[in-house]
Amino acid sequence: MDNFETKATESDHQSIEKNEIFYGLEEKPPFISSIFAALQHLLAIFVPIITPTLIIASALKLDLATSSYLVSMSLLVSGVATWIQVRKFGPVGSGLLSIQGTSFTFLDTCVSIGAEKGLAGIFGTAIAGSPIEMVISRFIPYTRKIITPLVSGIVVTMIGMSLIKVGIIDCAGGFAAKKNGTFGEYKYLAISGLVFCIIVLCNRCKNPFLRMSSIVIGMGSGYIITIFLGWVNFQGLKNLEIVSVPVPFRYGISFSLSGFLAMILLYIITTIESIGDITATCMVSKQSIEGDLYLKRVSGGVLGDGFNSLLAGVFNTFPNTTFSQNNGVIQLTGVASRHVGHYIAGFLVLLGLFPFIGGLFSLMPEPVLGGATIIMFGTIAAAGIKIIATNVINRRSLLIIALSFSLGLGVTFEPGILSHFPPLVRSLFSSGITTGGLSAILLNIFLPHDLADKKIDKIKEEIGI
Repeated sequence: MDNFETKATESDHQSIEKNEIFYGLEEKPPFISSIFAALQHLLAIFVPIITPTLIIASALKLDLATSSYLVSMSLLVSGVATWIQVRKFGPVGSGLLSIQGTSFTFLDTCVSIGAEKGLAGIFGTAIAGSPIEMVISRFIPYTRKIITPLVSGIVVTMIGMSLIKVGIIDCAGGFAAKKNGTFGEYKYLAISGLVFCIIVLCNRCKNPFLRMSSIVIGMGSGYIITIFLGWVNFQGLKNLEIVSVPVPFRYGISFSLSGFLAMILLYIITTIESIGDITATCMVSKQSIEGDLYLKRVSGGVLGDGFNSLLAGVFNTFPNTTFSQNNGVIQLTGVASRHVGHYIAGFLVLLGLFPFIGGLFSLMPEPVLGGATIIMFGTIAAAGIKIIATNVINRRSLLIIALSFSLGLGVTFEPGILSHFPPLVRSLFSSGITTGGLSAILLNIFLPHDLADKKIDKIKEEIGI
């Protein structure tokens, strides 16, 4: 009787886990479902892809034509890079629904190099540093004792927690509202709250179409309402080019030694973040986060990261990385099919070739975006907690979690603690993801194991686990 009840419970659990995903990794959703799922991913990543480029262009005081071209290339290369990741060519690519985009990690370093060497220096130095990730990717199978599920779970959780702040700022009107004194006004919170509620309600519906389309419906509704409220000004679209043609090395190529040293560290950090992102993608896609297949996916994803960053430098944009936002979309929609990635890649290339289309997305008010991203970023953090929960939480693990979160969230809440450090140190450790992730890795290496843990590890090695 007890055995029957246990089997029934396991069966029910497996059924529930299966029902959380409408379309698995290798399944091909119908055309309409694929389009809607791809659009939701696109809405989640469009602004994050173009924002680093806009910030760099502004800091370097680039003219409108150059800025527009760089934005177009960031979208186009993100599309090609995404296609490489999901399609998987030999060892290159994760073979998951891993979406690529311009990385925020390199932002400060790119501005510093650009001030010294211009765009040519940024792209040349990024290309020179990209093999760092490619080399590291070949040794990932040998790093299982260093970058464990516990470490990956901490990094994924830190990614989600760090991004939540961005979502909250958008909900309250964004940085522009902070400058003009309207931050947190009821009108912004009402719109973001409406988008938030629509997404949650649609996501909890039994109708698969409504669930898969929850983000598009929520953001689309908010966008339409803000248009009628007069929040959206389409006049700026008149100044956009009709077509952007990709030209390799359009701005030349040069090299910065000091920038290269910084790039080495940043590519290592990006590797850690990518491992966390890919682990989260496996988790929300109901794929194993252990074993040879998992390690191959991580290795391929990190190798793809490095190759795609090289490609980005060649086509006049900034280093790429896997995006964590999309894991939230997978979890919310229940669509984990990597074939949807082909549609996402196509949309990104299309937006890159035709800036006018991308301009429509860029005009979306921040509260509309914030109402959706606050949910997605929260689900990323929850996925990280779920990864952590797969481990046995002993005293050592608990200490690693506590210290990593304390340090990572500490610099996030009060970045001024690093104000007296050199600029390079500030740029590296002002990120909670970087600080928390590195803390987790170092603590996992240097904190001694309890004797009981060592005995368990020895038994596992003897029986081949």
